Amino acid sequence: MGFQDRGYYRAPGSGFALEWSAVNMIIAINVAVWLANFIFSGNLFASILPPFSLNRMFCLPDDLPRHLQHFYTLLTYGFLHDPTSPWHLIFNMLSLWFFGRPVEGILGKAEFLRFYCLSIIFAGLGWVVIERLSHPMISGAFLIGASGGVMAVLATFIWYYPRETVLIYGVLPVPAWALGVLYLVTDIQGSRNGFSNVAHVAHLAGAAFGVFYAWQRLDLSWITNGPSELLAAWRKRRLRIVRPDDHHEADDDAPPMEQEVDRILEKISRSGESSLTSVERNTLTRASRRLKDRRG
Repeated sequence: MGFQDRGYYRAPGSGFALEWSAVNMIIAINVAVWLANFIFSGNLFASILPPFSLNRMFCLPDDLPRHLQHFYTLLTYGFLHDPTSPWHLIFNMLSLWFFGRPVEGILGKAEFLRFYCLSIIFAGLGWVVIERLSHPMISGAFLIGASGGVMAVLATFIWYYPRETVLIYGVLPVPAWALGVLYLVTDIQGSRNGFSNVAHVAHLAGAAFGVFYAWQRLDLSWITNGPSELLAAWRKRRLRIVRPDDHHEADDDAPPMEQEVDRILEKISRSGESSLTSVERNTLTRASRRLKDRRG
């Protein structure tokens, strides 16, 4: 994840599409898929084409282990929503918009895309496993929706900004951690109803992946750069020399500091230095002092 991934970096001559954030790209894809599904699954072109459903073609079936050739549905289901009503889509995309932008500011565009797609896959896997264990003799259920990925984004947001004030239904102000607890309790209770129309298990699996990702400070660049990148990252995490005479702060603190500085710099480029809080100014001061100590 380099500074080229950050929202405030623009390569000379970059096209309009390249300036889109990852969150904007994901929202645009979801909206386009919903519109296509709405148009072609109805009767708007019945005189020309027979109606067909993208949801039926690309949803995640609960009996995926019996149809491994449909492995791609572990990702495609996350871009499908109920074509009969826009609210399923709207709620997920609004949540992604509000919570995804700060997270993308920390991770960068490329890493956020990798994180989001892997969140959808992990949430889908969790749902399939629990469905097979809970109803081994029953099949025919399928999963659609971005909720698993959105819950992973929300969990990561809460990890980095636990005390950030959010508005429930746009009215009730609560800290972000309280919203997380509310969702956790709701999904745990909902998952006890094995035949609920809401995929609470996928929500929980997505949130668990988001927490694990932020906690372990994972770097998913190996997904696009190859297995060698994964091996190098693993060695870097495991093989670390600690010197007794090293009076600097532990290296473990470097990635969060770097990420926070990147976020603050992006905020300055977007809203100006006057928008910084006292905590953010102190963070920049500590980062500057640390850099001077290392150079000295």
